[in-house]
Amino acid sequence: MCEANAYIEKDGKEELYLENVDVLRPEDGKIFMKNLFGEQKFFEGSIKEISLIKHKIILKKD
Repeated sequence: MCEANAYIEKDGKEELYLENVDVLRPEDGKIFMKNLFGEQKFFEGSIKEISLIKHKIILKKD
């Protein structure tokens, strides 16, 4: 599978934000995410890093 887990970087640590992210796109100045189970979230911030090998998305607050 090609989905990834999204994490928020806080105080040098990574906190799980959304598992099994299948869709990620910019939308109205936010980042829209939807996972395999239909759960949807909007994140106000930016993408710090995406690792396709590790199936990991790191987000950060601006």
